[in-house]
Amino acid sequence: MSGRTGNPERPATIGLIGLGLIGSAVAERLLAAGHTVIGFDVSEEARLKLSQQGGVRTATPAEVAEEADIVWLALPNDTISLEVLRDIDGSLRAGHIIADLGTGDPRTAESLAEQLDDRGVKFLDATISGSSAQVRRGDVLVMVGGDESAFGVCQRLFETFAWQVRLIGPSGRGAWMKLVTNLVLGLNRAALAEGLAFAESLGLDPATALSVLRDSMAYSRIMDTKGPKMVARDFTPEARLSQHLKDVRLIREAAERVGQPLPLTDEHQRLLELAESLGLGSLDNSAILEVLRGSDRPPK
Repeated sequence: MSGRTGNPERPATIGLIGLGLIGSAVAERLLAAGHTVIGFDVSEEARLKLSQQGGVRTATPAEVAEEADIVWLALPNDTISLEVLRDIDGSLRAGHIIADLGTGDPRTAESLAEQLDDRGVKFLDATISGSSAQVRRGDVLVMVGGDESAFGVCQRLFETFAWQVRLIGPSGRGAWMKLVTNLVLGLNRAALAEGLAFAESLGLDPATALSVLRDSMAYSRIMDTKGPKMVARDFTPEARLSQHLKDVRLIREAAERVGQPLPLTDEHQRLLELAESLGLGSLDNSAILEVLRGSDRPPK
């Protein structure tokens, strides 16, 4: 398989396991940049979509690892990532680079990197700050932990869908940094939702309120990405609410281990769990607005 990683300036072959919201967006950007994408997903529909876009679909995850020396995982959680790594274990060989684009327990990333390194396989925790819509626009940050040489191979490839790529440090550091960014991002989103709900309760037009907030010292980028969805109450998923709840639970578990109180995040988790209980979990994470508006049922 020599030459499959190749010079990152030249077209490369990337294996992609997981073709959901993030994975399909990453595939689109890679294909548009002239790279070859060999992909697998448990959904036949997702595999078909990849082939229609010019990618190569496979019948099993192991086939992805057999055909590509660079394999990226874009999966819902690290439990599934571990299952997939067990599935492809027999196809891994020295020289492989595995990058996990999902948000999981950083300790899992640290352990995997150590285990795989003994076999000559490099593992990167390459976490993404941003939604699938932002991936499609090339407007995300990728925070990477792991081996510098493996990072060097993947950096230009990450840049096909990211406006900035940062090597944070050794294995696990990208995943730890993702938890920090998700804490602040989630609270920004909740604060915006609460502000818009408050404006509406006062009889203010939500669209006008959002416009004023964008021009005020209260501004955050979340107003650009989630504000219009909240105003329109369009919760078509770009990043699902239940996925963020999973991340918040990881954040709180990590904080408890080091004895760091997170009172705002504690309340945020309660709100997200309430939203999930109302059937909002599969919707976009901006649907937290419905809880803060006092809605007792999901939007139509």
